[in-house]
Amino acid sequence: MTTVDRLKEMRDEKARPHLEQYAPVWMLREDIVAEEESIQFHVLFQHNLHGWVNRRYRYDGFNNTLYHKGQIVLTEDDALDYMLDSPYIEVDVDDIPNAYGG
Repeated sequence: MTTVDRLKEMRDEKARPHLEQYAPVWMLREDIVAEEESIQFHVLFQHNLHGWVNRRYRYDGFNNTLYHKGQIVLTEDDALDYMLDSPYIEVDVDDIPNAYGG
């Protein structure tokens, strides 16, 4: 069984390279499912096509796989409510011209 800290490290190794294109990114919620060695988590970022989104992912530690589980679009006012904490992923420049559009 993977410890919770190790599971989070493994999730970060898989999720950060994918999410860096959207930085800054805020971690809104994470639910650990220890018996399944997985983490379901929500992140907030400004998508270059859709605007502010709350996107849900599931990291499967057993298979070392990251799954996109859907997203909802937020208004800028709703997004501002979540941005009081420090970002999960920070960036010096938040306009990445070749960011992935998906």
